[in-house]
Amino acid sequence: MTPTERVEAIHRRLTEALSPEGLEIGDDSHLHAGHASAGGGGHFNVAITAAAFAGKTPLQRHRMVYAALDDLMKSNEVHALSIRAQAPAD
Repeated sequence: MTPTERVEAIHRRLTEALSPEGLEIGDDSHLHAGHASAGGGGHFNVAITAAAFAGKTPLQRHRMVYAALDDLMKSNEVHALSIRAQAPAD
């Protein structure tokens, strides 16, 4: 998968799973060039605002994001992920 395809896949999965009101995805993979344990997977940061996060703890919110991206993480398309998850009222 190309870096662009990875970002598109992340966007698609998060949109389908969480119907976000706001979603920004940054690809930080270039900052980790040569990082041996990455195994070719990308490093990304996600800022997401979704009503689905209302009343959830930060840990629960992160788990929801990880669940939406489960197959990408297991296949190592996504090696590392930084998450900022908030509800609209936050």
